[in-house]
Amino acid sequence: MKALRQIGSLAFVLGLFTVVFAGVPWHVIAAEDPEVPLWLQIAVFCLLGGILVVLLTLAFEQLKSRSSPEEPPAAELDGSVLLLNSAEVPSREITEILGLVQGHTVFAIWLGKDLSAIVRLILGGELTEYTEMMGKARTVATNRMTAQAAQLGADAIINVRYMTTSVVGSAAELLVYGTAVKLSE
Repeated sequence: MKALRQIGSLAFVLGLFTVVFAGVPWHVIAAEDPEVPLWLQIAVFCLLGGILVVLLTLAFEQLKSRSSPEEPPAAELDGSVLLLNSAEVPSREITEILGLVQGHTVFAIWLGKDLSAIVRLILGGELTEYTEMMGKARTVATNRMTAQAAQLGADAIINVRYMTTSVVGSAAELLVYGTAVKLSE
């Protein structure tokens, strides 16, 4: 599916550049000739077809990911890995430092929700669309970090920190990291 989406992206880019940098100058020069040449028709087809292929593959991947989530739900994680944002665990001693663990994700919201948030930005109030998006991103990133720590056999993750940055438009990157440790009994 990813390869098909890349082919669609390539067709879109090639069609766009051909239309903009060759088709527009051709139209200016040959404005009296109403017949559109075959190469320009193909370029427009690639432009529109590429967009359609990308949209269809993304929609299919969205449906597929909703029906079979690759992330273990929070309920499936047994909760045996303790998360702390401090350097020590009260009443327990750190016996071994296993190393840095991290979870990472980039989330975006659907354009319709983005438009709703823009209206709410003008009128005021909580941008619930972005709040929900960041909540999901935090859960996914934390689950990834916790799963990585569990694979190392960690009892806890100390010094847990969250970082977020804007990637593009309404897409946000969320990184959570900490130090996986083993604790005394």
